[in-house]
Amino acid sequence: MSRFRPLLKQLPLLLAGGLTTLAYAPYTLWWLPLLSVALLVMAVQRASSARQALLAGFSFGLGWFGVGVSWVHVSIAQFGGLPLAGSLGLMALLVGYLALYPALAAYLTFRLTRPALLPLVFASCWILAEWLRSVMLTGFPWLSLGYSQTEYGLHNFAPLIGETGISFVLVFSAAALAQLARPQAALARYGYVLIAGLLFVIAPQLNALKGWNYTDNSLDVLLVQGNVKQELRWAPEQEWPTMLKYLDLTRPHFQTDLVIWPEAAIPQLEPLAESYLDNLNRAALYADTAIISGILDYNVKTQQAWNNLIVLGKRYADSSDGDYFYGHGNRYSKHQLLPIGEFVPFESWLRKLAPIFDLPMSSFSRGAYVQPNLVANGYHLLPAICFEIAFPAQIAANMTTDTQLLLTVSNDAWFGDSIGPHQHLQIAQMRALEFGRPLLRATNTGITAVVKPDGRISKIAAQFSETVLQDTVQLSSGQTPYARFGDLWLWLLSTAVLLFSAGLQLQKRLWQTKA
Repeated sequence: MSRFRPLLKQLPLLLAGGLTTLAYAPYTLWWLPLLSVALLVMAVQRASSARQALLAGFSFGLGWFGVGVSWVHVSIAQFGGLPLAGSLGLMALLVGYLALYPALAAYLTFRLTRPALLPLVFASCWILAEWLRSVMLTGFPWLSLGYSQTEYGLHNFAPLIGETGISFVLVFSAAALAQLARPQAALARYGYVLIAGLLFVIAPQLNALKGWNYTDNSLDVLLVQGNVKQELRWAPEQEWPTMLKYLDLTRPHFQTDLVIWPEAAIPQLEPLAESYLDNLNRAALYADTAIISGILDYNVKTQQAWNNLIVLGKRYADSSDGDYFYGHGNRYSKHQLLPIGEFVPFESWLRKLAPIFDLPMSSFSRGAYVQPNLVANGYHLLPAICFEIAFPAQIAANMTTDTQLLLTVSNDAWFGDSIGPHQHLQIAQMRALEFGRPLLRATNTGITAVVKPDGRISKIAAQFSETVLQDTVQLSSGQTPYARFGDLWLWLLSTAVLLFSAGLQLQKRLWQTKA
């Protein structure tokens, strides 16, 4: 039994990590990370070695991601073609990989910190680990802690310091709470808690510094949710029924300024759908509106495929629009591709291992990192397809002075009736908050919604319903501090903290060597 005692000690951390999922949508217990992360910090404080600290962070991560991204298993089990043992094994690999990042944060904290500096060092190490998680292997920044504050708590910080900055403040505050359980000088024990408390107190007052304001201009939008089952999405016999469904849902509402169809709403490849697109373009022009739709493009000569958004109908408010033609420039190609779903790493041998590595439409080319905004009926929209909305740096890179709306489209049918689509919508809400622009979100099965520039949901469609969502969107102008400076201040602060702490540790070792 003594052999398993070290593992049993990790159970509270596994539980704390798992419970952290309740901080996100649809549960939104926004205060929970203050307690769960504080428990992790206390474990790091009590660790007698860097290995113990590493294990504590890894255990927390296993619980955090094991519960938090459990929705990924829905797509693997239902559409991956693997037996249960294989799908569970693949999930275990994913969760184990993601757990390495909180483990790294805990390890670095143990190696670098002194008790009096722990909250600052832990927050800086956490942000470094989270940045690595967002860029390694193309990045998977899902469940970053700041998203738990999208509607409550620290959400008014978003236009100033973004979700990443909120994560820093939240983790710092949790570590400050952990300081209360450690006997030490009064300043280190209580000072950080006072600072953290002050940050929460002033958060509601920060709305005056958001940097944007509503304008007198508005537009009517129509978001179409076709609710096509995932197993029917790419069935050849379902192509025309699906395309006619979207057209039939749209036709009674053509009088709106802007119509949005979701990701790959048109299931035919663009070169094969030219007659349908030309007729749709003419109908939109006749109704004096514009349609933005997802569609897949494939170039036979180069054998390249793209996950695209295209604009049909009235594109530019001050010029006459002509017929649709294949390859017109008012389009967007997805840049941030989803591993396995849209590209397969090491595909020459992985595709042979299991059906999940040979899913339909799993070999796309990347669009450019920076692309022109879409222009539809004279409105400028910054697009992001599905997973891309989780990358604020990409949104910031494509933001221009002309950008009026954020647009994200998705097909969350892959994840069924799980918590994944709720988390996805919450991420989109944070982008609206950070950049101070209304956001339109159109999806195949939900959750379709219109989000105000302050992150609040204006209108939302029922999930798993064939429906349309109509809303009048009031536009905004101005630039948030976060849109202007991004994470610059955070990296300056974190780098200074880590360098200072590393310098103290080096000095301590030199003194020990001399002694």
